[in-house]
Amino acid sequence: MAAAEPAVLALPNSGGVGAGAPSGTVPVLFCFSVFARPLSVPHGAGYELLIQKFLSLYGDQIDMHRKFVVQLFAEEWGQYVDLPKGFAVNERCKVRLVPLQIQLTTLGNLTPSSTVFFCCDMQERFRPAIKYFGDIISVGQRLLQGARILGIPVIVTEQYPKGLGSTVQEIDLTGVKLVLPKTKFSMVLPEVEAALAEIPGVRSVVLFGVETHVCIQQTALELVGRGVEVHIVADATSSRSMMDRMFALERLARTGIIVTTSEAVLLQLVADKDHPKFKEIQNLIKASAPESGLLSKV
Repeated sequence: MAAAEPAVLALPNSGGVGAGAPSGTVPVLFCFSVFARPLSVPHGAGYELLIQKFLSLYGDQIDMHRKFVVQLFAEEWGQYVDLPKGFAVNERCKVRLVPLQIQLTTLGNLTPSSTVFFCCDMQERFRPAIKYFGDIISVGQRLLQGARILGIPVIVTEQYPKGLGSTVQEIDLTGVKLVLPKTKFSMVLPEVEAALAEIPGVRSVVLFGVETHVCIQQTALELVGRGVEVHIVADATSSRSMMDRMFALERLARTGIIVTTSEAVLLQLVADKDHPKFKEIQNLIKASAPESGLLSKV
């Protein structure tokens, strides 16, 4: 029996547990881990609808970074078998969602067509408080220049600019897709999500700015929760406290978020010395990015 491809889960549609099956529907028992819940589905429902129903029932317990397979209980064999391709619910049945044993590996590939840069809260009022702020401004500007050269969209936020000022003058915002004020620490605002939805094929966000343990951390975790791969540029992000910065980067790396450097990002995006923009990117990185005290542990 041919098995269905493992399911990469999407966000659930709404659904609930029904006590009975209305006309034109079929009762199905949905099993996950130690749980089993009955629900009715339309006659002829297929694989995608089953996935949606599983998510509506168990979405808060499912690790979105795993792959899953749907299985059907086969009376003939007395056990679950992988759901056949083209399966449709025509009679009462029992299905279960099984996580594969291996987790998805974050490969960290970057391509210009699937990448967006996020510049977080590089504002004037933070200048005296953030460690090595001048250095991360310099690297941030280098990243924005690289984004313009490679045609990569850039989204910029400013935390409460009325009180904390605008983005520093050294950061050239020419051509950025969006500059947005915010009070929420995370950059993942409705306007930002709408802007991302307008960009086809986005898989990766390159994230930098301040503060590492607050806005950067919360932005990264929200993006990963939405299935976006996040690259944090370590030489372009800082905090008031180096201890806060260090432990935030360590925590984020343990979650599968990629902690990298500006030069690594820019060279990964061109990937080949024969890339038509390689010379321009090479000119950006001829002088190494400042290391300053960002390498210190505390």
